[in-house]
Amino acid sequence: MTETEAGDYAIKINNLNKSFQTFQAVRNLQFTVAKATCFGLLGPNGAGKTTTLKLLYGKAKPDLTPETQIDVFGLDPHKGALGIKSFAGIVPQQDNLDSELNVRDNLRVYAKFYGLSPQETQKQIDNLLSFMELEEKALAKVKELSGGMQRRLTIARALINHPRLLILDEPTTGLDPQVRHLIWNKLRELKNTGVTILLTTHYMEEAFQICDRIIIMDKGEKILEGSPRDLLRANLEKHVLEIPWLRALSNSTETYLQKHQIRYEFFNDTLFAYSNSYESLASFGENLKLGDYYLRNANLEDLFLKVTGRSLNELQ
Repeated sequence: MTETEAGDYAIKINNLNKSFQTFQAVRNLQFTVAKATCFGLLGPNGAGKTTTLKLLYGKAKPDLTPETQIDVFGLDPHKGALGIKSFAGIVPQQDNLDSELNVRDNLRVYAKFYGLSPQETQKQIDNLLSFMELEEKALAKVKELSGGMQRRLTIARALINHPRLLILDEPTTGLDPQVRHLIWNKLRELKNTGVTILLTTHYMEEAFQICDRIIIMDKGEKILEGSPRDLLRANLEKHVLEIPWLRALSNSTETYLQKHQIRYEFFNDTLFAYSNSYESLASFGENLKLGDYYLRNANLEDLFLKVTGRSLNELQ
């Protein structure tokens, strides 16, 4: 298949596997990414998210079987990795900027890889510095930038070739909330211009805020797939009551939970009680000492805990 023969999807994956000796990092993965959408791979460290991205742009080779299909805008990265990189922007998990160069020169060097003319390079750099709100730091060396500014520069660099596909590996890890929200807004703007975005994250809020569709991964496998809101609606109650440092239930507590049809489970010395009735959980909490509980809406972290018994932030 040639690039122009690709359908309405940007990426189509079937039976994707990757092993490192006896360890299988990706197992029978399949998903489809529609064009001009944001698709997220959600899971804890070690779930196989980064490996999956590397397989898509040719940095890693899959375990090939007759059923294996990797289609990125009509190209197979096993044979057409250079073609994919020509229209894709890639943001790795760790920033790999040249710390001795200033912001503008980091972008200028990258523009040369894509054969941009001097005039186009100048115009694109100006646009990207404005877009990522880095104009005032244009002549500052990378080592003088904050972590958030370096991350924004790495994203700007990935956009230098006007990519149709933007691949981001943990784009906001370690950033403060203000910078994180700025990057989310920029990604929404890019999607609205027709850019297809594929990202990995273990931040539940990030996936919920910007992804049109996600897959939840664990130990290399896909556990669930769908839009964040649809997955929560179909698999989880609306509200959660957290009670820390509770290792067992009294008879009266267990009776109350059963009477009001409140599902519960323990994780790391914390009781999680789930219900569609906010009032039932609030009444339960009123019998506890102030500060002993936290009542909130259910989120993707709760969903992951339900389907795997593990936290999204749990290290492997």
